[in-house]
Amino acid sequence: MRNISFTENHFTATNHKTASVVSPWTLHGAVCLQRLPVISQDRNPIEEQFSGLMQQMELERSLLSDHELRLLEDAARMSRKQEEDYDSDEEEDYGDKEIVTAQDLEDAWEQKLKQFHPAQRSNGDKLDVSSSERCLADSLVLLIKQDVGSQKVWLLPQIQWMAGETLRQTAERALTNLPGADLKATFLGNAPCGFYKYKYPKDIQKEGSVGAKVFFFKAVMFSPNHLPLKKNSFAWVKKDELKDFLTPEYLKQVYRFIMSL
Repeated sequence: MRNISFTENHFTATNHKTASVVSPWTLHGAVCLQRLPVISQDRNPIEEQFSGLMQQMELERSLLSDHELRLLEDAARMSRKQEEDYDSDEEEDYGDKEIVTAQDLEDAWEQKLKQFHPAQRSNGDKLDVSSSERCLADSLVLLIKQDVGSQKVWLLPQIQWMAGETLRQTAERALTNLPGADLKATFLGNAPCGFYKYKYPKDIQKEGSVGAKVFFFKAVMFSPNHLPLKKNSFAWVKKDELKDFLTPEYLKQVYRFIMSL
C-alpha cells in the first residue's frame, strides 16, 4: 500500500509540475498561398519540333472533313458549269436560295479572325511584384513583410496560435487577417507541410519568449478577383525569386515543400 500511494503521489506531483511549465517557444501557423499558372508556358524548341511532327502525322493519317468534302464538291460543280454539256437543272435543287459555297464561308471566317486580338501572354515587365497578375505562365507565392523585433523581414503569412484552435485554423486566420486583402483560397489538407523555428531578437527574449515554432500549411488561390495588395508590404514571387526575399535558413525549409506547378 505504501508503494502504491508513493507512486500515485509522485505521478500527481509530476503532472502538476509538467502542467505548470510554460514553453519558451510560441506557436505560429503559416500559409503557403500559391497562385497557379493562368496560361500554359511557352514551348521550348524540342517541344515545338515534336508538336510539328505530331501535327504532320495526324494530317497524313486523317480523313477529309465535311468542310473539305464540300470544297471538292463545289469545285466539281464549278467545273461542270464550264462544260458545254452542262445541265442547268442542277440549279433547280437550290430554288431561289442564295448559294453559299465553302469558299464563301472561309472568307467570312477569315474576316472574323482578323478582328480577333488575343491577350498578351507576358505582362511581367509591366506589373510589379505586388500584383498577382504578373508572370501568368508561372506559379506565384505570396510573401508579406512582417515585423520581427525592430526588423522587417519577408515571410510567408503567419500569425500566433490561440488556445482552442487547430494549427490549420491559425493558418486560415493568418490569411484572413491580412490588412486590405480579400483572398479566397482552398487549403490542401489538415496536416502541416513544413516546420521552421527561429529565435527572437534579444529585446524580445527578455519577455520570456525564446523564439517561434512555425507550422506551414499549403493553400491555392481560386478566386482571381480580389482587392489589390499594398505595395512594398506584399509580394507575389516565383520559386526562383524567393532567394531575393527570404533569409537562407528560412528559404531552406520553404524549398522542401514548395512546388513549381
